[in-house]
Amino acid sequence: MRILTRYILGEILSHTFIGCALFTFILFMPNLPHILEVVVRNSSTLTDVLEVFLFTLPNLLKVTIPMSVLVGVLLGLSRMASDSEIIAMRASGLGIGYFVRVSAIVAVGGTLLGLANTLYLAPRSNQAILKMEQSLESSQASYEIQPRVFYEDFKNFVLYVQNVHSGAGPSNWDQVFMADVSDPANPIITTAATATVVNDGSQELMMRLREGARHETVPGEPTQYNISTFVTTDMPLALSQTSDVHLGRMDTAIYALPLPALLDRIHGPDSQRFLVELHNRFAFPAACIVLMLVGVPLGAVSRRGGRSSGWVFTILLVFVYYFLSSTGIALGRQGKLPVFLAVWSANILFAAAGSLLLWQMATGGRLLAAISGLTTHFPRFSLKPRDGMSGSGNGSALGGLLDHFQPRATAARARSRHAFPRILDEYVVREFVNMFLLVLSAFVLLMIVFTFFDLVGDIIRNHISLVTVGDYLVNLTPSMLYQIAPLAVLIAALVVFGVLNRNSEIVAMKATGISLYRLVIPIVSIAFILAISLFLFDQFYLPQANRRQEALRNVIKGRPPQTYLHPEQKWIFGQPRPGEPARIFYYQFFDPVRSEFANLSVFEFDPQTFALTRRIFAGRAVWDEAAGSWKFENGWVREISGANVSDYRPYVSTVFAEVHEPPDYFEKEDLQSQEMNFAQLDHYVRDLQQGGFDTMRLRVALWHKMAYPLVAVVMAMLAIPFALSMGRRGSLSGIAVAIGVALAFWVVDGLFGAMGDVNYLPAAMAAWSSDILFGLVGGYLLLRTPT
Repeated sequence: MRILTRYILGEILSHTFIGCALFTFILFMPNLPHILEVVVRNSSTLTDVLEVFLFTLPNLLKVTIPMSVLVGVLLGLSRMASDSEIIAMRASGLGIGYFVRVSAIVAVGGTLLGLANTLYLAPRSNQAILKMEQSLESSQASYEIQPRVFYEDFKNFVLYVQNVHSGAGPSNWDQVFMADVSDPANPIITTAATATVVNDGSQELMMRLREGARHETVPGEPTQYNISTFVTTDMPLALSQTSDVHLGRMDTAIYALPLPALLDRIHGPDSQRFLVELHNRFAFPAACIVLMLVGVPLGAVSRRGGRSSGWVFTILLVFVYYFLSSTGIALGRQGKLPVFLAVWSANILFAAAGSLLLWQMATGGRLLAAISGLTTHFPRFSLKPRDGMSGSGNGSALGGLLDHFQPRATAARARSRHAFPRILDEYVVREFVNMFLLVLSAFVLLMIVFTFFDLVGDIIRNHISLVTVGDYLVNLTPSMLYQIAPLAVLIAALVVFGVLNRNSEIVAMKATGISLYRLVIPIVSIAFILAISLFLFDQFYLPQANRRQEALRNVIKGRPPQTYLHPEQKWIFGQPRPGEPARIFYYQFFDPVRSEFANLSVFEFDPQTFALTRRIFAGRAVWDEAAGSWKFENGWVREISGANVSDYRPYVSTVFAEVHEPPDYFEKEDLQSQEMNFAQLDHYVRDLQQGGFDTMRLRVALWHKMAYPLVAVVMAMLAIPFALSMGRRGSLSGIAVAIGVALAFWVVDGLFGAMGDVNYLPAAMAAWSSDILFGLVGGYLLLRTPT
């Protein structure tokens, strides 16, 4: 293989690998929180977590391998074209066919790798995912009991504990309330002053209850009421099996079919779906070749735009190709197009377009000349030394830079060396901000494109207008900006300082007496300003945009408007006033519009012993707005003293003035944390806690609203020492390191968050641990970096 071929292959492959890692990272990140939550909730080991990651990758690589080949060809050739290397090669007698042959090596390699993935790796990985889902469904649900929360996850039981004392070994509970709801209309109530609970790893808890009583009504016999007391009794409490566990996509079962089984299914019922999947397994790998045919001429003519024009072409071509592919697949599954045409139409069109562009390039046609003219309007984001800093080599570059800074240093000798800002600060800030905006816009555009691909099938199936889709994407963009901003800080700082270090500009700055710590002040300052801006953005604008985009997503998905109440929560703790007994409400139906209950039970307890003192039942309860109280109808009330019923009174209609909770107390909205700002979420958590709702996940989200903006500062502190340790490897190495660091951070952050959601960690610790941990690592590495 000639030296020139190896050089071009190296240029293309370096961008291909970076593109593959970048696209896979973007597609993988939305699934990461759900995967981590599933594995943490089901007591999975670190090995299980790694297995889930590995099993998920083949499904992503099916899409990202063709994208990465396109990125490699476009960016690799664009970089050479911008430095006039393509012109020099063609002037030496190399025709366009030579660049096609070299690029074809990468494209054919990507096609073979894609075929091995879709025909062998992906089906087996999906089979492993299905087996893991079955294993998790039969595994023990992992969570710690929180005090003053109703748990309805147990089989036919509702549990409420006033106080929990956890530690090594058995747990001790104070003031326990349990309801056996095997017959929801007649729950059997058990109370206990204390309990000791042991979980031996099986599918049940063993409880030893002390100083309690069991209350049981007889169906159809309201006059019959049985009370049995106990000093000590043992009771098992069966844990419900984990249900609805999904680690992959909903159609993973089809993806898991090996090729022979898939061939058998295309002749059976519902053959259309299986035939589409069969063609997909060959069409996506073949896309490497057709995208290469388009990428070679476009990359070779991007002389002035450089890598920026390559990125623009990449995003545009990825959008067009996968829009055609997703639309065709959706129409093929609905039977509106023949399967072959539906799946292969994008490849056919791109192959024709690539052949046309190659012919234009070989003959000097006007089409490519017009495209080349367009690239002159693309901005170039370059970190090459400015005028007066360049030369024929590193030595002249260094000398130019010293000449640039030394007069100013001499003139300002009387001033403080630590003045801020200085011309050098403006130089570093300008390069950092340019790169930050480029990375942020590129990532957001890619995420918008991938989101659109995911919704194409729903858009066609539900006949959604493009105006609605556009409105959804516009309202989704603020959330993407909020999520991606810290990652953009990381990549921008890595690339900027990496290139400054490669060009020996860091050495020149140190030679003028400027410390590295002084040099990083503007970057860290911008990161702090960005962190404050992100918090304010989340406080004043982002929640309303999230509410809007969630409503539009439901429209696109064809789902009815989401209910904003907790219909599944039928147990709620009352709002006792000083001197009043504790009160628990249980109902089978509540109409918030008419302020009406059906089959309402009210349990009153002694707040000291938690013994049941009164029980009220009403077939119907209606709120009387004029009187400001509930009107109870067709029920009974029992006064209870120890093991005896001291009074029993049926009624047709009555009022219990002491039951003062208004209707809006029971109207608990089911809101998402991202749809509220910090103050709203804090108030919402306090309101739900009063009613006995599980708020652990919301409390973690509350602290996360403060912790997440500071990730931008943490990323800046991590980026600088990593950038300076890369030597002269440049911006591509910076992006690769950034992806690795970002993945490590989000995995650790997701694990801590999932552990907080199941009460393994306090909410504040779950939200702040990753910030503190990576911040300490970044500070340590920065302090060890030579200044």
